[in-house]
Amino acid sequence: MPEQPTTEFWKDLKPIENSFKPDAQPEVYLSQVATDDDRYYAPFSDTVGSRPLWINVKDNSWSDILRAKSAGLVNRHYHPHEVFAYTISGKWGYLERPWTASAGDFVYEAPGEGHTLVAYESEEPMKAMFVVKGPLIWLDENGSTTGYFDVHDYIELCRKHYDAVGIGADYVNALFR
Repeated sequence: MPEQPTTEFWKDLKPIENSFKPDAQPEVYLSQVATDDDRYYAPFSDTVGSRPLWINVKDNSWSDILRAKSAGLVNRHYHPHEVFAYTISGKWGYLERPWTASAGDFVYEAPGEGHTLVAYESEEPMKAMFVVKGPLIWLDENGSTTGYFDVHDYIELCRKHYDAVGIGADYVNALFR
């Protein structure tokens, strides 16, 4: 039940009855997603963790909070589809780009853009919310493909981690939309 209005101009407005279309799934609502609780961050690399927020198997996409508690690295890669990022705290960037993102900054990654994601030392952990459409294509130092990481790999990573830390692998299933 949502918070009850008090003085808001819309306080007498009635909610929509039967607000879901047939076969529609409810939204995913997660409170305080940028938590500092380590259990929620599956290790994406040795220095960076990912907390899934929603997962779409059909479209090979997901949203997450990416976090590095100190200097961090996500190996070289590119995305064949677009990616969106909003920085919550800390500092991060791509070695190949002339900017450094900090709290409040937004980044749109065009399809096909190769980069090396790094998190800088900062007073606060680097936390950024990403919407990733499609796989990450791993690259070597010359930009040649060495592998990939898609939604199925992401699901497996998160399930293994959540099972190991006591949250339970089924937690991930509640994020499918």
